[in-house]
Amino acid sequence: MWKCNIEDLINESGLRKDYIAEKIGSTTRQLRKYEKFELFIPFEKGLLLAELLGCSVADFYSKQK
Repeated sequence: MWKCNIEDLINESGLRKDYIAEKIGSTTRQLRKYEKFELFIPFEKGLLLAELLGCSVADFYSKQK
């Protein structure tokens, strides 16, 4: 089973979700779906998000035991 860490990473960054959504060319609604694992983030948007958050795309998901 996999866990999505995007919401935690965003919260740790201190950046506002509307700012992040605008910077990656998305909406806050879509961003919320990425956070809740309802949608997979497209690769290009994922790269932009990782750059904004100062992390790697690989940090977005972790395997649960």
